Amino acid sequence: MSKVPYISPFLSYSDQLALLKSRGLNFANETKALHLLKNISYHRFNGYFYPLYADKENRIFKSCATFETAFNLYCFDRELRKLIVSELEKIEVAVRTKMAYHLSIAHGVFWIDNQSLFTNTAAYQATIVKIDEELLRSDDDIISSFRSKYSNPYPPSFMLLEVTTFGTLLRLFNNLLPGKLKKNIAGDFGLPDRVFASWLHSIVSTRNVCAHHERLWNRKLRIQPLFPRKTQHQWLANKTVANNRVFYVLSMIVYFLNTINPNHTFKQKLESLFKKYPNVDRAAMGFPAGWENEALWVF
Repeated sequence: MSKVPYISPFLSYSDQLALLKSRGLNFANETKALHLLKNISYHRFNGYFYPLYADKENRIFKSCATFETAFNLYCFDRELRKLIVSELEKIEVAVRTKMAYHLSIAHGVFWIDNQSLFTNTAAYQATIVKIDEELLRSDDDIISSFRSKYSNPYPPSFMLLEVTTFGTLLRLFNNLLPGKLKKNIAGDFGLPDRVFASWLHSIVSTRNVCAHHERLWNRKLRIQPLFPRKTQHQWLANKTVANNRVFYVLSMIVYFLNTINPNHTFKQKLESLFKKYPNVDRAAMGFPAGWENEALWVF
């Protein structure tokens, strides 16, 4: 299909509202809708309008579609992202802790200087450049205190990994030599190292979506984590679950939290969110039929 230039004019707020009305969208309160368009933007709302179209190609709304329904989806998605971020923090901290521990026990706290621990020299050097940038940006008092007192080029790993990004952490793990160390780190979470790496990649991607306030609830995710053949802890029995939808990510979060803190309340918080927004279509998030009977999800 040949490309064409983008020629749609930029519309004023009132013209944006008029366009939505001309396409069949209903409004309970046009004044409030106009206020929301001024502060959230038409473009951001687009993803929440999409499920309401009867004709998606021409963007004609269903006769029952309302602006308030789209805003309700937007609010649900915003709260879902906040909930996910708060839980991903716990997983990220645990992964940092396990990596620093296993590598330091095996090779000392300054293992980051040991290039022989890594498979790809170029990738290692590129990661070191990223770490240098992250250390330069850091205003952590502990890092500053270490640098003022000691001559080592890098702080001990238990300090260093606290100021690197999760993406940098993933690069370090992926580039580690295959063998016992990688298996031990992943094994602390009851996963094979390849599956663990793919799950971390998915978590990094999901975290970035949340950090940039992008639509998540019905998104088709670019990163597709592996489906493990065997896990140490309870996992999904349904092997046909789509791994590019939010349900799979939510299941990964539950799995990780079960290993970190078996008394977590993430599932209860998520269920409370669904009760607050009963019109949200779970199927659009990848929830399969019978998901509530999965042992992983029972509480």
